[in-house]
Amino acid sequence: MGRAAFLTERPIAHRGFHDVAAGRIENTLSAAAAAVARDFAIECDLQLTRDGEAIVFHDDTLDRLTDATGPVHARTLAEVRAAAIAGTADRIPTLAELLDLVAGRVPLVIELKRQAGAEPHLERRTTALLADYPGPVAVMSFDPASVRAMRSLAPALPRGLVADRFDDPGEGELSWTRRMALRHLLHAWDVRPDFIAYGIKALPANAPLLLRHLGLPLLTWTVRTPEERARAARYADQIIFEGFDPATDTVPAESG
Repeated sequence: MGRAAFLTERPIAHRGFHDVAAGRIENTLSAAAAAVARDFAIECDLQLTRDGEAIVFHDDTLDRLTDATGPVHARTLAEVRAAAIAGTADRIPTLAELLDLVAGRVPLVIELKRQAGAEPHLERRTTALLADYPGPVAVMSFDPASVRAMRSLAPALPRGLVADRFDDPGEGELSWTRRMALRHLLHAWDVRPDFIAYGIKALPANAPLLLRHLGLPLLTWTVRTPEERARAARYADQIIFEGFDPATDTVPAESG
């Protein structure tokens, strides 16, 4: 499985081991700390603020998870940090803060979010921040251009291609040709990923299973139910999960 084999060694907590009832919100340092405490790897999302800082946050806007509104890319780091997350003491963390907290104790899988424009600003910032990080870490993206940029900027860093069926009506900005290319991982021959992360609801599918047969680790997301976990055990090498504790098959303890 090559240099990405470490990603198959333990379950990967989707946006950290979050649990709203326990006050641990996705992609926060609290969720990351809970994952470390349970010895889970951590998947997180990365994007840039207006002033070029890499922050750990999934959504394009601040509306769903914070008391602020508007697009993340239009806010400075200071403005983003002023936003309260779902009434908790957590704030949106920077990648640097996440790296300091994890400190190599568990693997990190960083998803680089799609960006407007052709310049790889996020990839450059990510490469700079990871340059001296001693722990196990990999990057991945839905965007083949991002994976291609990471191949150029940090060739030694494990990189993955994320894909799904791409049949959601909300993805209408993608042409049919683009969807088919992404679904069938046609970009893999160009960007040369070290692993694949494929949607659990789309498995089994020929393209990811072929690449798995050729030796690439296959992660699957987001596993939430016993049925999905059973499917993942059959078709993938490791799960990216949320909503339960795979060590006990129970929902997260509300005590945190």
